[in-house]
Parts: sequence; structure tokens; C-alpha cells
Amino acid sequence: MIHIGKINTLKVVKQQGADVYLGTPTSAKILLSEKKLPKPLALDDELDVFVYVDSEGHLAASLKQPLALVDDIAWLKVVSINYVGVFMDWGLSKDLLVPFSEQHQEMEVGKSYLVKLFLDDKDRILATTKINRFLSEESVYFKVGQKVDLLIAEQTDLGFKAIINNSHWGVLYQNELFKTVQPGQKMPGYIKQIREDLKIDLSLHEPGYGKVTSLTDNIINQLKANDGLLKLSDKSPPEAIYATFGVSKKVFKQAIGALYKQKLIEIDKDAIRLR
Repeated sequence: MIHIGKINTLKVVKQQGADVYLGTPTSAKILLSEKKLPKPLALDDELDVFVYVDSEGHLAASLKQPLALVDDIAWLKVVSINYVGVFMDWGLSKDLLVPFSEQHQEMEVGKSYLVKLFLDDKDRILATTKINRFLSEESVYFKVGQKVDLLIAEQTDLGFKAIINNSHWGVLYQNELFKTVQPGQKMPGYIKQIREDLKIDLSLHEPGYGKVTSLTDNIINQLKANDGLLKLSDKSPPEAIYATFGVSKKVFKQAIGALYKQKLIEIDKDAIRLR
């Protein structure tokens, strides 16, 4: 089965001059858009290609992969506007159309926006800024501590809204962020908490004891590598702690507290040292 707007693994089924046709045992032949290929091909060779509908309504394939696929939400830049809508750069020679009817605000050339890619009733790949209809704020299947993919969306009074796995909204709280984030960034994250109203709180580091356990090992290794002394303590600025260990001050304090109770370190005003 051919999946339009996705990466498909197809076999070479026919070659005619510079034209290469791809397909499966049950599909129609699909023309490969590239004429100059990095290496010669033979019948039954397999290629990973992006499949789309061309301007004449025919299926076509490309070796070049776009910045986003159908069903993805992506941060893309507007490159032109005409009478049918806005066109965005998505890494292919033919720009991605956002029809005027799919814009929840006026869009400007040179600015980037979050859009969702979808297929219309003619299997054309389009995009929309009306992404809320595809996203839920409530979780019924995420678990605390689960690793997820995040796309930073917008800044709020609380911190940043982020899109989780292209399907849900979540919140990263400003007082728990110790590195700069900005709209359009993709990064791994974790489910920190599912609130009573089923809304999702997020974290950029793994919550709970597992994180503290791995951090304690890291602290001990850093101490050993620095002659038993580190110029960090529970009084250090959060930024300094994050720069060294990539965790919040709260998590760092839990870790050195655990090491202190195990009588492995001493905690001074501005440093920690091995015992």
C-alpha cells in the first residue's frame, strides 16, 4: 500500500531512458522525480522515497525528504503569498500551500508558524495553522516518567506550551527551565505529572528517583575527575548547576543529599568534596 505524504520503501519496477518507475506488487507505477541519481539502479532495487501528488494529479516520488510529513506538526517559514494562500518552505522544490481558509491569523512572508500537514479530498498535501482541532489537552494514556518528543509552541505567563508526540498539549514551567528554549525547537522531554483535570505537565529531565540515581553516579565521577572537589553546592545558582549537570537545582539538591546520607561526600558553603 502506498502512503501519500509519507516515506515509502518501493522497488524499481521499470526504467525507460532517464525515467525510473517505482512501485509494489499491487501498486501503480510511480515516477521518480530525480533524473540524476547518485548511483545506477537495477530492477528490484529498493529505495526510501517521499510520495506525493504532482501538479497534474499523478503520484510521484522523490529521494529528497521534506522537513515534515503528513500528520506532523512543524515550524515552517512563509516564503510567498498569492491569491490562493500562503506558501511555506518545507525543504522541497515545490512549496507547501496553506489555503486562506486554513489560516487562523494573517500570515506574513519571512515569519515562521506552527502548521499541521494533512491530505485534502484530492490527496494533495496541504497545511493548516488551525492545529487545535488535532490536539488534546487531556491525557488518558501517557504515564508519569514517559519519554516523549516535544515541539516548543509558544511562551505563556507560566512558561512554554509544547506539543507532545504531534497529538497533545503540555506545559513546561518557567521556574523549572534552566536552558533557553524558543518556538520551533524540537527536543526530548518527559511527562512530569498528569493533573486531576488530566492536563499534562512536562519536564526536560527524567522525573523521580531514577534521575537522581543516575545523577549521583555522574556527581561522583565528576568529583573523582577533579581531585575530589567540585565548586558547586546546594547554594549555587541554578544556571551553574544546569551548565554542569543539565538538571534543575531541585534535582541536584536531592542527589547531593542522597550522597551525603550515604557518607560519600561533604557539603560546604560553595563546594562539595569526596570523603
